[in-house]
Amino acid sequence: MIPTKTARRAAAVLVVPALLFTAACGSDSKDDAAPKKSGPVAEVSGKFGAEPEIEVPKDAKVAGDVVVGDVSTGDGAEVKKGDIVRLDFAGNIEALGSTWAQRQGADPKAPRAQVVQEVGQQGQMLPTKVADALAGRKVGSRVQVEGTAEAIVGEQLNPQSGIKPTDPLVWVVDIVNAKKVDKKGEAKGAQAASEAGMPEVKAASQKAATITIPKGEKAPKDLREQVLIKGDGATVKAGEGLVVQYTGVKWEDGKKFDSSWDHGGASAFPIGVGGVISGWDKGLVGKHVGDRVLLAIPPNQAYGADPSSQLAKNNLVFVVDILGTV
Repeated sequence: MIPTKTARRAAAVLVVPALLFTAACGSDSKDDAAPKKSGPVAEVSGKFGAEPEIEVPKDAKVAGDVVVGDVSTGDGAEVKKGDIVRLDFAGNIEALGSTWAQRQGADPKAPRAQVVQEVGQQGQMLPTKVADALAGRKVGSRVQVEGTAEAIVGEQLNPQSGIKPTDPLVWVVDIVNAKKVDKKGEAKGAQAASEAGMPEVKAASQKAATITIPKGEKAPKDLREQVLIKGDGATVKAGEGLVVQYTGVKWEDGKKFDSSWDHGGASAFPIGVGGVISGWDKGLVGKHVGDRVLLAIPPNQAYGADPSSQLAKNNLVFVVDILGTV
């Protein structure tokens, strides 16, 4: 796992195939023509839900465009642009990454970390053109996306990767789940007063929460959590995609360092699988859809393990509205 804790959304610890990309995944190419939907040349074996085997025949000529096809077709809902999808994927070369690879130090009995990404938006794990190719496919489908490195990655192809623009790249993607998300959603209901020693929260509608650190109060040495609004939705389980609104401030000075409201609204992350800081994994698994949760997180459960992070020494406070799971 590559713990990129300086990502725009500071709560996330996302796995980025750095050998392939020079920046965020996806191409800056202005050619947004719809992907072709037939003609993949790579040979894929294996069933949905199991790690696929991918082979590109030596004499195969991969198209210079993005080519898409169903290896197998599911019977779930149709994926639409703007949906949050949870998925597994594997690539034909190591540089593309894979959700099937066991993360170093991960509990082998724990759920695997899958990709949670919005279709139609630039992502951290899959190039935009690969994620966009899932629109119109059905949940439960295994989808094959291929093309040259130039066609899929474009100008963001890392010259140090050893991959040539004409080299074939293949992604095999299992669409595990998908859900439409209200980007402006928020927790509803009467908000409880903060417990003694915890920050005060004022959450105006459609805005980042205002979080006030109690004067003279030291930050908790251990994770501390409080449900401010109790929702009546499903219980959050490890391995799911979690859709949230959030605001984060530093305990030391009370200054905001990040909020989903500053990035267009609701964000989605894998939860309970090491895909976010451990304070989120520990504090949000077991909560309910509709909850508003206040978290006070010490450095060792936030960014303390990453000395390069500007927040490495900070105690953090988050207010998180749980909007849904995928």
